[in-house]
Amino acid sequence: MAQASVPASASVSAAAPRHLPGFSAPAVGFEQPFAMLEACHERVQRTLGLLGRLREHVRKQGVDNDARQAARDVLRYFDIAAPLHHQDEELHVFPLLLAQATPEVRALVTRLQRDHVAMTADWAAARAGLQALLDESATGFTPQDEAALDRFAMRYDAHIAAEEGVAYPAAATLLPPASLAAMGQEMAARRGATN
Repeated sequence: MAQASVPASASVSAAAPRHLPGFSAPAVGFEQPFAMLEACHERVQRTLGLLGRLREHVRKQGVDNDARQAARDVLRYFDIAAPLHHQDEELHVFPLLLAQATPEVRALVTRLQRDHVAMTADWAAARAGLQALLDESATGFTPQDEAALDRFAMRYDAHIAAEEGVAYPAAATLLPPASLAAMGQEMAARRGATN
């Protein structure tokens, strides 16, 4: 891809040493589940950055092997890692907050849950354009693809800010240490990792 782009060899999946993309970070392990959730957000943002560079590359240079590899990397991350991250939140963070947090935080959690449903629909629309790039005869994104990719990427910013700024800190104060350890172990087990 172009100079500002990440070459396929340095893309998202190459940066993740485990068998699934986006699950390990050198300084963060599952024994620190909230730090791991935030590390997942960093990987989401990096993958969205790759998606932005891919879109620019396709606009300027068309669809080539680098574009196809970047599309594969984005597809792989959001098909595999992102759903597991959402599952972590739906199982470990949101129920606790709905049961024990303030009314304001509960209202926020309800919005975050709606976001997850919308993100799933947004991803279904966005992935179609990325999947189409893998075809050897692909020429680029359609206007509908571009709109779907915009919707998908834009929803994440406010969502991540609300989780890291309000939801995670509120949940972390409510969870006793033993529950934090169990949460981390369950997160690791879902990914086939050991804690």
